[in-house]
Amino acid sequence: GITFQQVQKYEHGTNRVSFSRLVEIAQALHCGVMDIVGDLDQSKASSLFSRHVARLNEPGAADLLEAYSAIQSPKHRRAILNLAKQLAEGKASQLYEMENEPVR
Repeated sequence: GITFQQVQKYEHGTNRVSFSRLVEIAQALHCGVMDIVGDLDQSKASSLFSRHVARLNEPGAADLLEAYSAIQSPKHRRAILNLAKQLAEGKASQLYEMENEPVR
């Protein structure tokens, strides 16, 4: 779900709508993402949409998005996003070092 306050933030441009949220909105409205972003410059929208669709074709990407969408807690979503960013930035060695530490 989404709160009334969050909708207001989207409407006023205080918060940006993520691609995964845009997909959820399109599904709820029974339309395509391009139907929603159609007002945008077509070349920019097509480029952005094409990049995201291409990424969804990577092995595990759709599963990851599906699992992320199922997480209800904003705190947990933030933690997953931060973890993914650290892994993408090559900071995985720090995570593995923590993983190999004995549990106390």
